[in-house]
Amino acid sequence: AAPQEAVLRRLRESDEARGRLDLAAQSLSLQTCSALGRLLPGAAPFAALALGDCGLSEEGVRLLLHGLCSNTTVKSLDLKGNNLRSMGAEALGKLLRQNKSIRSLTLEWNSLGMWEEGFSFFCQGLRANNFLQRLDLRNNQINHQGAGELALALTQNTSLQELDLRWNNIGLLGGRALLNCLHSNKTLKRLELAGNNVPGDILKAVEQALDHNQDREVILNEAQNQVNILSKEVLSLKDEKNKQFTDFVDTIDKQKEERARSEKMSAARVSQLQEALDEQYSIMNSLKTKLQMTEAALALSEQKVRNLGELLHAMKQEQNCVAECHFRELQQQKQEGADREGRLLHDLSAASEKNLLLRNQVDELERKCKVQQDQLFQVKQDLTNTTAELKLRAVEAEERLEMEKRRFKQSLEDMESLRIKEVGRMTQHMEAGERSMHNRIQSLEAIRISLEEELSQVKAAALIERGQAEEELIKVRSQARLEEQQRLEHLEEKLRLMTESRDEAQNCCLKQKEMVAEAQAKAKQLSLYADGLRRRLDELQQDLDSKEEEKVTELNKVKVELQEQIGHLEAERAAHDGLREKIAALERQLKALTSNHREALLDKEGEISLLLEKLRMKEAEISRVREEEAQRASFLQNAIMAYVQGSPLGTHGSRK
Repeated sequence: AAPQEAVLRRLRESDEARGRLDLAAQSLSLQTCSALGRLLPGAAPFAALALGDCGLSEEGVRLLLHGLCSNTTVKSLDLKGNNLRSMGAEALGKLLRQNKSIRSLTLEWNSLGMWEEGFSFFCQGLRANNFLQRLDLRNNQINHQGAGELALALTQNTSLQELDLRWNNIGLLGGRALLNCLHSNKTLKRLELAGNNVPGDILKAVEQALDHNQDREVILNEAQNQVNILSKEVLSLKDEKNKQFTDFVDTIDKQKEERARSEKMSAARVSQLQEALDEQYSIMNSLKTKLQMTEAALALSEQKVRNLGELLHAMKQEQNCVAECHFRELQQQKQEGADREGRLLHDLSAASEKNLLLRNQVDELERKCKVQQDQLFQVKQDLTNTTAELKLRAVEAEERLEMEKRRFKQSLEDMESLRIKEVGRMTQHMEAGERSMHNRIQSLEAIRISLEEELSQVKAAALIERGQAEEELIKVRSQARLEEQQRLEHLEEKLRLMTESRDEAQNCCLKQKEMVAEAQAKAKQLSLYADGLRRRLDELQQDLDSKEEEKVTELNKVKVELQEQIGHLEAERAAHDGLREKIAALERQLKALTSNHREALLDKEGEISLLLEKLRMKEAEISRVREEEAQRASFLQNAIMAYVQGSPLGTHGSRK
């Protein structure tokens, strides 16, 4: 419990506020390690753990790393100077397999390369890990075999960006293995190999490969940024089009509501007129009943006044005069009604002429729409032709690149086969020399043992024999040195030949880089051409917007003219209301006129409905044109993306 309380006390200090637990250069016992191992699983209150130069035991390291396997907050782990052995290396491999939060791991001064099995487990864990970004393996006595295992792990690792291998024993073979792994690993940006007896040409090749990885990442980031910008522009265009469409739909809805209101008002006015006509009909019926009553009274009066014939004759003459006067008045009223009917017919002819003008305007609008459709069809043909040309150019560039890659691969394979044969021969010579030296050393050790036994018996004789043995050893060493010098000269000649072959391969690589630069220039030209096409699309869009505005203005003009006609009709209805009192005697003619009027209104309403249907058809055509434009924009974006993926950079990223 005491070590656990000490750890908790340390967590409550200033390190907890900074998100770091620093226990470096402190001797930690097994109990403290077990306490830390219990606290680490889950979400620890710190993101960095420093345990450098703590003298941890193997069991303590195992407990700590077992607790870190399920940790989700620690991102930096420092275990330098703890003399980790095979069990620690295996625990580190397990940690790298299971942990998904650690981004930086420092293992300086631990001699992990001395334990081959443990280091192989560590490399297997590094191969399976895809979260670690920085690894420090300085001063770990890693030989060329350990470097080969590291290279195998790096071929499948896709997250490590920095690897420090300074002051180890990697040598020529290890440097070549790391250089070969960089052909498949494209994420490693920094690799330190100082103090490893690695030749300068291999170091330069490694730097070139790392620079190539950095350039590739920069190019991929730029391409991704361009794709993001294009997607944002497309989304903004879609949003603007949707806003314009919604505004247009809102205006149409408002116009429909206004028309519905005007129709309701006209229906209410027609109902009022009908009610007034019904009242007049009722008045006429009451007058007819009164006339019937008067006729009955007159019949009674005629029976009573038969005796007064003279008076009746005089009264008849007077009645005839009055009837003639009334007949004249009726004829005058008929002439006035005929004049009014002529005026109404003239107004109706004027309204029909206005309707013809409106129909002509609608036909002109339809012709303009057809012209716009023809222009859009031509633009579609131009876009299809340009996309076909772009695809053909991309296919030709890909075929050229594939041919050049095949040639380069064949040359590289030949060079690698030659190198492998020469390396095998050199290794055989070196192994034979090592075996002869080992045999000589064993014989010398046997001589030394015999001399020591003789020294125990007789000191004087031993001194003499020892001098002789030392002289023999000196001779053997001189002979061995001469043989080694000869072998080194032979190896230097072979290395010179290899460097010459490497220079030739580098020249081939430079030529291929120049070809790639030319392909990139062509890709830039094609991108400029695609930008020109986008500008053309923008201009076409602006033209469409201007034409839509013209259509809206023309529709507004038509609406204003319809409203004026409705105002004229309302004025005519008001004039009819003033004339109703005077046209009581002309009911039949009024009925005929009202029926004609209703037919004219129905015809106008039918024309209005036809105009509304035409407007709906035009709106559907506009929406279809917008959808086609959106499809064109998506086709353009897909074509650009296909071209970017078909370029050398795109193929390189897809192979990765």
